[in-house]
Amino acid sequence: MSPLAGIDVAGIADIVIGLLVVVIILGFIASAVKIVREYERLVLFTLGRLIGARGPGIVFVVPFINKVNKVDLRERFLEVPHQTCITKDNAPTDIDFLIYYKVLDAAQSIVQVQNFTGASVGIATTTLRAVVGDIPLDELLAKREQINSILRTKLDEVTERWGVKVTNVEIREIKPPKDVQESMVKQMSAERTRRAMVLEADGKRESTILVAEGDKKSAILKAEGDKQALILRAQGYAESLSQIYAQAKLIDGKTMTLQYLDTLKTIGNSPSTKYIIPAEFTELLKPLRALMGDEDTKG
Repeated sequence: MSPLAGIDVAGIADIVIGLLVVVIILGFIASAVKIVREYERLVLFTLGRLIGARGPGIVFVVPFINKVNKVDLRERFLEVPHQTCITKDNAPTDIDFLIYYKVLDAAQSIVQVQNFTGASVGIATTTLRAVVGDIPLDELLAKREQINSILRTKLDEVTERWGVKVTNVEIREIKPPKDVQESMVKQMSAERTRRAMVLEADGKRESTILVAEGDKKSAILKAEGDKQALILRAQGYAESLSQIYAQAKLIDGKTMTLQYLDTLKTIGNSPSTKYIIPAEFTELLKPLRALMGDEDTKG
């Protein structure tokens, strides 16, 4: 007798069917419950009709009835490869740039545009060629920020109806033709040499001015010193003369007579044998005679 004979086939079938039902229910629940992150939104369609965006948190959908599209709301960037543009002066130039954007309306970003990346690159390259075509090559590098602003504005005007906001456009590299690059390098080298010569000339001029100002101040200080010395010397002479004059006023006739006699004594002691005495000398002897007359009277 077979060992499986005692097993209830109908019971096994019921268990298998029960397990299948549980699995189906769990699968249905798993597909019906969606967990949406803070930076995501679910765009729901019911039998092809747009219902709207749902999230964040737990979102319930009906399997096989609702179709969902997940949209990321974080800011992203789109890299536009090198584009050859012709400048106003017919110089071919390679330019590549980055487009930064973020989705503001999740539903419109799904409904209004099928391929946002391709559409944005197409608009960006067309606008870039139009903008660069109005700018000469010499001004292209200097107007990088202006080009960025124009591209951002033009792209934003188009992507606004798609529910997408272009936050920024940044030109990453501008590559003019090789011969133009070599000319720019030579021009830059010449400009740096010119600036160095100008700076050197300015330095020499400033140095000359400083030296001249120093000499001027030194001469002024020396003149002031000489002036003060002359003033002090004159003041000293004046004080000396004042003192001599004051002392001379105190000398009487007798003192002057004694000075005359002392002078005659000095003349007499000299080795000279001839003396020239002016006629006015007799006038000097009058005080002496008067003095001797006074002495005789007293005697």
